[in-house]
Amino acid sequence: MPKRHRSHHGSKQFWPRRRAKKLTARVRSWSAQEKKILGFAGYKAGMTHVLFRDARPYSPSKGELVNYAATVIECPPLKVCSIIYYTKDAYGLHVSRRELASSLDKILQRKISFQKKESKKEDSLHFDELRLLVHTQPSKTGIGKKKPELFEIPVRGKDALIFAKEQLGKEIKVSDVFKAGDIIDTHSVTKGKGFQGAVKRFGVFLREHKSEKKRRAVVLAPQTPRKILWGQLLPGQLGTHLRTDYNKEVLLLDHQAEKINPLGGFVRYGLVKNDYLLLKGSIPGPKKRLITLTRSIRNSKAKNPLAIEYIHTRPQQ
Repeated sequence: MPKRHRSHHGSKQFWPRRRAKKLTARVRSWSAQEKKILGFAGYKAGMTHVLFRDARPYSPSKGELVNYAATVIECPPLKVCSIIYYTKDAYGLHVSRRELASSLDKILQRKISFQKKESKKEDSLHFDELRLLVHTQPSKTGIGKKKPELFEIPVRGKDALIFAKEQLGKEIKVSDVFKAGDIIDTHSVTKGKGFQGAVKRFGVFLREHKSEKKRRAVVLAPQTPRKILWGQLLPGQLGTHLRTDYNKEVLLLDHQAEKINPLGGFVRYGLVKNDYLLLKGSIPGPKKRLITLTRSIRNSKAKNPLAIEYIHTRPQQ
């Protein structure tokens, strides 16, 4: 019987395979679109599936009901606590000035300590990039978390400074940033699975029964030169990796949680209580993980919102 061929699971696109520094995803590249706010964030609640009538003119399933898997992301409002001014030189971006809101939430003391007074210099008004320092409000959800997450969101476009000062100390809703039909990117940290062997990490076959070891990969290196190449399948960290999914379609953006809440709530999450996004397909990361949503860096055009006819809300237990 011929040997069945199966390539290993691990992709060499991601290297090194190390743990993310923190569970709040870092965004390496922001979109070049001249929009007011370039991103948002929400908590992953779970998955469901939707049915819609296919109206695409050249689709083989035109006029039929199509089933899509979808991910629910609960998006409570973000609160702006500071404006950060950046200047750019040959070595990158550098903070030139910070402008705090007049009143800050006490819950931020769990996360960071701010200076009471900020130096205001006239020469520091020059900036090359403007960002809003925002924090989440997990207490408005049902996940039982109090400590907020802090991250930055760039602000661009005309009158960006005026817009940023208007938002200082106020809340930003997800409907102010995205709408149904938008194409966005998601940044998240995957599930952590600890230190694993080559069989689980890369999906290699078990060795023959006469082998010295059963759960190991191929021979690591030749006798000469005595060197292990970087692409060898070795045991190591699996999961807790920073991953980016490109061009995820927003199927639905709404505040009526009864449309998507299953009976009894989402398993290991509970009921959605705030505005939410319904994204096409799956998103890396476990439930309750913060998902950073940004405008697409590949300049994908927004699509017409789908006419969803059914959303699965049966009990998940």
